Amino acid sequence: MNLEEVYKDCKAYLEGHFLLSSGKHSQFYLQSAKVLENPALAEKLCKELAKIISSHLVEFDSICSPALGGILAGYELARSCNKRFIFTERVNGDMTLRRGFEVKQGEKFIICEDIITTGGSALESAKIIENLGGIVVGFAALANRGFCAVKNLNTQAKTNAKLPDNIPLFTLGNFDFEIYDSEQCPLCKQGSKAIKPGSRGN
Repeated sequence: MNLEEVYKDCKAYLEGHFLLSSGKHSQFYLQSAKVLENPALAEKLCKELAKIISSHLVEFDSICSPALGGILAGYELARSCNKRFIFTERVNGDMTLRRGFEVKQGEKFIICEDIITTGGSALESAKIIENLGGIVVGFAALANRGFCAVKNLNTQAKTNAKLPDNIPLFTLGNFDFEIYDSEQCPLCKQGSKAIKPGSRGN
């Protein structure tokens, strides 16, 4: 599966000047919502991701995603694996588990995102699960932005990757985009202003 072609065909491979959720800037952005708006394609992608996880013999009970971006990918992956699905969300900036969701002692989870950049949001969700007595046995995403090590692609982590080394990450593909701190962003230096994805129709 050529994941780059999938994103381009869905007009989800954007070029411009973007402010990422991490606070960093990039010339490129992957708008996974445009990919996942097609239920048949979302099912196909997540079935493929489920096969990858299964081939690595990872045993788990449930899937948890950080809202908002990870919800569709996580739900479809859970459906493909016939597992329970829950999600965490931010309240006043802090990641929390709400809506009556519960975590059983010793329950094994995969944390699923649409896109993994440094892994910060996924790690916040993982800490919530672990604090409630769950066990995180893996991370998953449709794509990795080139910073975290991907088990099934044999890629190495970069220095700003936040995911733990001892828990595998599985993805369908890897996009190695440059990202910048705002102070060093060459696009900013050219006078361009970063926009947050989701604004201005992006």
